[in-house]
Amino acid sequence: MGVALACGVLVTAVSIGHESDSSDHEEPPKGPYVALGDSYTSGPKIPPQTGDPAGCDRSGRNYPALVAKELGLKTADFRDVSCSGATLTDLASPQSTDNGTNPAQLSALSATTKLVTLGIGGNDIGFSSMITKCVTTGVLFKMADNVADISDKAPCAQRYSSGGTDKVARKISTTGARLTRALNEIKRRAPEARVYVVGYPAILPARKDADCSDEIPLAPGDMTFLHQKEQQLNTMLRERASAAGATYVDTFAPSIGRDACSPASTRWIEPLRPSSPAAVVHPNERGERGMATAVVSVLKG
Repeated sequence: MGVALACGVLVTAVSIGHESDSSDHEEPPKGPYVALGDSYTSGPKIPPQTGDPAGCDRSGRNYPALVAKELGLKTADFRDVSCSGATLTDLASPQSTDNGTNPAQLSALSATTKLVTLGIGGNDIGFSSMITKCVTTGVLFKMADNVADISDKAPCAQRYSSGGTDKVARKISTTGARLTRALNEIKRRAPEARVYVVGYPAILPARKDADCSDEIPLAPGDMTFLHQKEQQLNTMLRERASAAGATYVDTFAPSIGRDACSPASTRWIEPLRPSSPAAVVHPNERGERGMATAVVSVLKG
């Protein structure tokens, strides 16, 4: 997802975030390891910021770096080419940033690659802009004098489902087809690699009555709407990963209760006014550690 507002990664609430595919009970590969993905992978504003180009906002403490450390990989056996703002298109094409151009991420793969993690999809469905628009709508909505009972109101959700068409669901479906093509290309370039698709952690609470007005001002119904759309995105990632022979890593379940509306001492995702070094509505260092733990757990079966 982009840096300005999140987007780094489910059609029903039951199907997302409560289970993950199990990898074979084998020793995790010792590399070479290539990490692909967007800003939920790269870790913008989490110190230390490393890598080239600087515009990709990679942290030396993002989950790929922590996974590589846990596996005891040598520096030469680990490449993190994730980049803030990346979409699936940027896997196969160079990506321009505010500070340099990131080569096509897939160019880091080779026949010797043994491990690949991929965390992407949020920017493809425009989740960052959705949150921005819904926050703006929420602020205006709560200021309206004629609003008496807002407990079930979802003014932002209505704009994405006008005319009886679920515009977000359609984008998720289109993104799914692109993801399948990307996973097939990863397999072609790195035929010996074990591939793991990393889902997105819980960004918002499930309960529409959650007190989040200070962290992310949303109409209660829009809180539920955005939570459900993230669930749908994660379900798509899981299903497409399974169909392509990859393994899905669930970071949603372990992050429940650690969303952007949670206390600063426990949350994985920073709100609009971060209290820890991280981009707004993105994982902080605690969140990246949690995601790394989820990846390593699946790697080790």
